[in-house]
Amino acid sequence: MKKGKQLRFLFNGSDYNPERDNHRLFGQLGRIWETMKDGKWRTLNEISMITRSPESSVSAQLRHLRKKRFGSHFIDKRYEGNGLYEYKLIVNEKNTSVHKENKYLGEI
Repeated sequence: MKKGKQLRFLFNGSDYNPERDNHRLFGQLGRIWETMKDGKWRTLNEISMITRSPESSVSAQLRHLRKKRFGSHFIDKRYEGNGLYEYKLIVNEKNTSVHKENKYLGEI
């Protein structure tokens, strides 16, 4: 990050460091958004393989997409059996501006 550049603090957590983590987390969220916005059902593993992100990060980013500051989208979940779930993003069409205004979202 360039010196003097204002950082957006959308993420949080005890280990979160905006200068270190923002670019990585926004890029990751953008790849997951681009993958899931088509509304298709996918497992965490499928999303992970497509986005090159760890499954635990995919799960966390799907939770973020439910939050108001990330668009208040709906993440549907269905049980496929043997402990496996699939997830589907239902885009909140009233609140997609968070994705349009964020320069990191969409970087793949």
